[in-house]
Amino acid sequence: MKRFFRRTPWEHGTTGLIGLGLAMLMQPWSIDVYSYGFTVLLAGVIGYTIAGKLPQG
Repeated sequence: MKRFFRRTPWEHGTTGLIGLGLAMLMQPWSIDVYSYGFTVLLAGVIGYTIAGKLPQG
């Protein structure tokens, strides 16, 4: 269980989530995707903040 809560994979995943949220906010095709973009971006930022508190090893 200790290996599950390492910082590096969670930081990489949440960075990807932030990028996905930004892409969702910048795409011009679907209003539905745009409407969830801020929620995805916010989830990524909150996740990154929490991941920064996890142990490195």
